Amino acid sequence: MPTFEEEFRHIKPFLDWATRLFLLPKKVDLRGGENFVREGPNIIIGNHCGSYKDVSVLLRKVPRMIYFTANRAIFDKKEASVLVERHLHRHMGRFGGFVHIILGPFYSFMVNYISNHIARIGTIPVDLYGSRRESILRCQDYLRRGRAVIALQGRGRVQPKDPNPYVAGFRRGVSIMAYNLFKESGLAVPVTPLSFFGTHIMWGVPATIKVNVGKPLFIRDHWTGEETATVERFRAALEGAVGGLLRESLGW
Repeated sequence: MPTFEEEFRHIKPFLDWATRLFLLPKKVDLRGGENFVREGPNIIIGNHCGSYKDVSVLLRKVPRMIYFTANRAIFDKKEASVLVERHLHRHMGRFGGFVHIILGPFYSFMVNYISNHIARIGTIPVDLYGSRRESILRCQDYLRRGRAVIALQGRGRVQPKDPNPYVAGFRRGVSIMAYNLFKESGLAVPVTPLSFFGTHIMWGVPATIKVNVGKPLFIRDHWTGEETATVERFRAALEGAVGGLLRESLGW
């Protein structure tokens, strides 16, 4: 059976084409790229306000193979198709349904292709409405193997009613992973914060996507000796770092 890396190399030409299309006609202004961790275990954490455009930017800009956590529904063709239709309706209203009908063959191809390959390149399914224990354990296994895991926070869209519409409140999963690996194995995993701004703008509209990458954070620097307090301190530090990077990018 081919490895994740072999499968990724096999579909990379398609991903290069697809990510260019998904970002059309936007430009990407990335700063802090020197903060990316080139080898060894790494978690990249950031806000998730631009759905597939966030993923496209990461696939094009992170200088190593990366493994995503993703909505379990994307692994199923029918459920993934429903997600696409909802996304279009959310951004285009009734016109989104018309676009979905007109471009139906294209969307069907994309949904089928992605659903058929997403697990083959090591993407980790996450149950957004149930227990995430299984996905956390799998992420920890990837990190022990020296891989880079992407853990974006949010539902892939702007939340106007939130205190920070572009940065959803962070969950504890990444902090729990970092805590477990440091306590059980002495493995201090660097967690790289980054922010997105501009990926929320509808496809086809010219804009500049601002990506700001910060220096890695380590849970050992937030250690209290007690699990709950340590996890919460690190969670808050990560959320604060991403929020700060976003505010900084607005001044570019």
